Amino acid sequence: MFRRFLLVCVAVAAGIVLGPPEAAAGAPSPTLDRIKEARAITLGYRNDAAPFSFKDREGRVLGYSVELCTRVAAAVQKDLGLPEMRVLWTPLDAADRLAAVASGRVDIECGTTTTTLTRMKAVDFSLPIFVDGGSALVRAKSKTRRLSDLVGKRIAVIGGTTTEEAIVRALNTLGGTAILLPVKDAAEGMRELARGNVDAYAADRVVLARQRQRQAKPADFEFIEGDFSFEPYALVMGREDPEFRLIVNRTLAGLYRSGDIDPIFQRWLGHLGRPGALLHSMFYLNTLPE
Repeated sequence: MFRRFLLVCVAVAAGIVLGPPEAAAGAPSPTLDRIKEARAITLGYRNDAAPFSFKDREGRVLGYSVELCTRVAAAVQKDLGLPEMRVLWTPLDAADRLAAVASGRVDIECGTTTTTLTRMKAVDFSLPIFVDGGSALVRAKSKTRRLSDLVGKRIAVIGGTTTEEAIVRALNTLGGTAILLPVKDAAEGMRELARGNVDAYAADRVVLARQRQRQAKPADFEFIEGDFSFEPYALVMGREDPEFRLIVNRTLAGLYRSGDIDPIFQRWLGHLGRPGALLHSMFYLNTLPE
């Protein structure tokens, strides 16, 4: 009886390690098939999401998320054995980025998209690439210093983002509400704040830091105390394509494990300050072994 039980345990363990025969051969990948046939990968980017993704004056698409995506593209080309593969860039905005991925119009979205369980109904996400928090900028001369001071105030926020949802939820927790002014992008939100049309501009902290830095007088604007949300950024892919997701995650884990992520971070985000303990932990926890 014990011997039979032992044999069953070994068989089960082997099944867990090796998986079913068809899984070992690799599942078909609609994304990789599409890329191989076209000899091109289509990447989406947010032009208003510097330093994560933007287009410079020479028309080049650049940024932290963009560079990670180009590393993924190189890995895809190698995996498919393609001597040449074009990298095509498609501009997206906050409203259409997830639909563009879900429909197959782009193969990966490379910007500042937060992973959420609700979004996983439509798309899939890579390992985290950055961790941020939602905050708000206010005019330094105002008396607004805390989130509670924004109750009943006018707040600019990009519509359809996790920041919009998070600040409403945070204010509700405080037993209050605010007047939200939807804006198209970060530049518009900052203009509304500078002109005094709103009392605050809410967004991810790193986006706010970038916008504040670009003002003629950065000291005229201050952050409220603390963050009101947790924003883990990731690259966005189509659902139910584990083979493609594996290449993406293997590329990212390799960058974290080797330390090659360090110069990429310094190139695009170093001017905003040293990475905090939370970001260090994120990189460490995603150094997955082969």
